[in-house]
Amino acid sequence: MINRSLLLTYLYLLIYITLSSGVILYNKWVLSPKYFNFPFPITLTMIHMGFSGAVAFFLIRVFKICDLCYPISAFFASSLWFGNTAYLHISVAFIQMLKALMPVATFVVAVLWGTDKLRWDVFLNMVLVSVGVVTSSYGEIHFNVIGTVYQVTGIFAEALRLVLTQVLLQKKGLTLNPITSLYYIAPCSFVFLFVPWYFLEKPGMEVSQIQFNFWIFFSNAICALLLNFSIFLVIGRTGAVTVRVAGVLKDWILIALSTVIFPESTITGLNIIGYAIEVRASQTPESIPDRITKEWKLEKKSSDLYTPDSINDDDGSGSNASNSDFVMDEEAPLVSSSRLSHIGRTQQSTRIA
Repeated sequence: MINRSLLLTYLYLLIYITLSSGVILYNKWVLSPKYFNFPFPITLTMIHMGFSGAVAFFLIRVFKICDLCYPISAFFASSLWFGNTAYLHISVAFIQMLKALMPVATFVVAVLWGTDKLRWDVFLNMVLVSVGVVTSSYGEIHFNVIGTVYQVTGIFAEALRLVLTQVLLQKKGLTLNPITSLYYIAPCSFVFLFVPWYFLEKPGMEVSQIQFNFWIFFSNAICALLLNFSIFLVIGRTGAVTVRVAGVLKDWILIALSTVIFPESTITGLNIIGYAIEVRASQTPESIPDRITKEWKLEKKSSDLYTPDSINDDDGSGSNASNSDFVMDEEAPLVSSSRLSHIGRTQQSTRIA
């Protein structure tokens, strides 16, 4: 008989996968000229940030903000802006394949920033991931340079945000959950997005041409907000690795669903081969049920509670760290240990050595 607590964990995973896929497909539907026809990605992102910031403000009252939150918010706003703009040019399936570059981007930025060391075993994995991305791009029928540049730029902006967030956590000794993260990040992101919105989208937003449906945008913002909480529940219930493995399952489901919901999105055999290479290079082969059972039986560590500084390697060398620990979900503006665990382990190991 399945334990009630384990069953609840599976439920949280199902909610996370559903919300994560739903938000991406929802955004694509809203932005696409063939469907809802609201081609203003900055405006949509501002709606998300404004709504999330307002909810966080009412849930938690904190009246001081650290200086590092400003560049973090700027990079986070940029990652969402460029990522949402990519929906106007390339398919959801191809976007998911490009997102496999996230560990590569984060590793490169971390090494350049000095928060991580260059290790050849990780470097070779990153090269293999890049080969998979190139293969997927070559097999893309409707390849669009502009959309690809937008998405890749958004990925590197997110990588910069992750590294700066790690610096913030270590410098200030803060522990952030999704609510406090939204409180710090969302309002500043809204302000940063206002500048490009004013010059790029406001001139084209003539009232007579805009389909503004309050319930469409409200429900879209609700889904984005709930996605943050679902990831928090999953990580708190299991661990970062479970979220990462579940994210792989979610990506495959999302790629399949996108070809059904948006018929213009087609994938080729070369797309699938390339993405399989990416996944194989950046993920461990452990199954979700095995990982859930293992993590559920173990006592919860502080790393699951957004304190990556507490993570230690047994040998103090950081050799067990892997960039596959990063979980990329562009609609979830939380400070997740799953995204920061590799950097945190490496830095902690350096201090111990």
